[in-house]
Amino acid sequence: VQLQASGGGLVQAGGSLRLSCAPSRRTVSTYGMGWFRQAPGKEREFVAAINRSGGITYYADSVKGRFTISRDNAKNTVYLQMSSLKPEDTAVYYCAARPRAVATMTSDNYDYWGQGTLVTVSS
Repeated sequence: VQLQASGGGLVQAGGSLRLSCAPSRRTVSTYGMGWFRQAPGKEREFVAAINRSGGITYYADSVKGRFTISRDNAKNTVYLQMSSLKPEDTAVYYCAARPRAVATMTSDNYDYWGQGTLVTVSS
């Protein structure tokens, strides 16, 4: 399964971006989904996750209240709405999928990964 992430770009601090992620086959409703990010020189870290039905979400403390993960199974897409962006949010953002109802905050629990989309927040 290939995941296609899109929506990254350059934005000023305080601005917003929306990332999208869709699987190449099977429907997104099959998977628990997560977003992770990796900044230059840093390890990959958890950002947000959503269970298969969309009823349960998880967020890293650093993005809570600013980012919102959601899914539209009819459109076969998962979103990460990012608001009040900060320079420290600059990173490559990856979406990930696991063929389970429950999503997790641990990257090792995901089976499929997208290629990443770069988000750059200028000060």
